[in-house]
Amino acid sequence: MRRTYQHWRRRAVATENLALIALSVLTAGLCLLFWLWPEFWPLTIVVLPLVLGSVFLGPRQLPWFVIFVLAVLAFAVTQQSVTPRIVVGVLVLFMLGFLILVTSFRRSRLGVAGAQGESMLVDLRDRILRQGTLPELPSEWYAESALRSAGGTPFAGDFMVTSINEPEGRLDLVVVDVSGKGEDAGTRALLLSGAFGGLLGALAPADFLPAANDYLLRQNWVEGFATAVHLSADLATGEVVIRSAGHPPAVQLRSGSGKWIVHESEGPILGLMPGVEFIPVHSVIRPGDAVLLYTDGLVETPTRDISLGIDRLQGQAEREILGGFQHYTDRLIDALGSADDDRALLLLHRR
Repeated sequence: MRRTYQHWRRRAVATENLALIALSVLTAGLCLLFWLWPEFWPLTIVVLPLVLGSVFLGPRQLPWFVIFVLAVLAFAVTQQSVTPRIVVGVLVLFMLGFLILVTSFRRSRLGVAGAQGESMLVDLRDRILRQGTLPELPSEWYAESALRSAGGTPFAGDFMVTSINEPEGRLDLVVVDVSGKGEDAGTRALLLSGAFGGLLGALAPADFLPAANDYLLRQNWVEGFATAVHLSADLATGEVVIRSAGHPPAVQLRSGSGKWIVHESEGPILGLMPGVEFIPVHSVIRPGDAVLLYTDGLVETPTRDISLGIDRLQGQAEREILGGFQHYTDRLIDALGSADDDRALLLLHRR
């Protein structure tokens, strides 16, 4: 992350300098046009350098550039016959300049220009979220996932992290639900996905949730809690251990009976209390079986209890099996939950 930031920072500085020169020349040209042909060129043309500056200039350069543009606007007013329409137009343009200044002060915390800053943030988001990409599994195993955020934004408070230990033949899958939803929880989810991904690959399964709980406690966030469910599977034998931290329970399809069972595991929410214990639940995924891990956005609504939502999930999951397990999570997640809440779903199936 640090190398990515430094790379974008160097590129941003060079781009900002070129953009500042080009936009300054453009604004000076507008000043000349207002002086030579004031009756032909409208004052609203200064919107062009204002908008371009807000996109390409950094927070240190943008305020001075906005002042320069507004000075050119003030000069242009002196070259025109002042009418009520001109006065209203100038006031609107000055308000636009003020809004751009306020935006530049907010961006100063990031320290890069708007376009580069947004690109850097998206790049970091994509790099971190790749930790939730499902690894390549042996031929007898199949896994897939689906994620939907509140309002359809790219950022969500739900995320997944995965890890595979090939020498031990162990697969670890974690589904996490950060407090809040959509963009409000997205920044915390980005940070936690990176941290949890590192912990998952470095620690034994029994140590993951306690370490994640300690990490959240050290952050001292006002809304510093999250729920999680962790599944650790032996890919050779199919034995699985499920641990939960205040999260909706995993459900498993028993292919022999065709029934879905609920794995109720106990454990407190992450980030609230130190020194807590997470009780494991043991099971076996036999050929034909499947396990679903999900977040509460899939089963809980303001008007429906979570237990009823889990019953509905089981019923819908059974119906969707008729279409096979390919794209199973996409079909299931689109049929359940609310578009106003984050939803995550992960499937592990033994062929």
